[in-house]
Amino acid sequence: MSTAVNPDTGDGFDAPTPSEAYADAPALRREMHQVMELGAVRDGRRDGLVTSPPAPDATEADRVFLLRRAALMDRMAVEDPGAGARGAAVRAAIELARFDHQHPQMTAGPYGPQSIQFDFSQRPYVRQEYAAWTAAGQPGA
Repeated sequence: MSTAVNPDTGDGFDAPTPSEAYADAPALRREMHQVMELGAVRDGRRDGLVTSPPAPDATEADRVFLLRRAALMDRMAVEDPGAGARGAAVRAAIELARFDHQHPQMTAGPYGPQSIQFDFSQRPYVRQEYAAWTAAGQPGA
């Protein structure tokens, strides 16, 4: 008998559940504003007002933005598991996984982005990496 897998709840994956991964995450509204600002700073549309300036290493700053955006989209899909929210979460998670596949030295969890441990959505991978990033004191943030 196999265990049913569910990317919305985290059941069946060797990765933190949403409640475990995001236990210390900022409130959704606050995180949304911060991620939007990180994106604007990253794209050169404005200097940071709420968040600190990007890390000196642009690759690290890109990874932090992609990780936080993927985690935000995942959290929103968990709160409202409609097709639109799930689709946005999957797209953001896949973008992070592709980035991490190109920069394996930046991953922190026990399983890489191409691991068979995760389903095609990569959402459990996002939770693994967010939990590891938080446990490490949010480097590059």
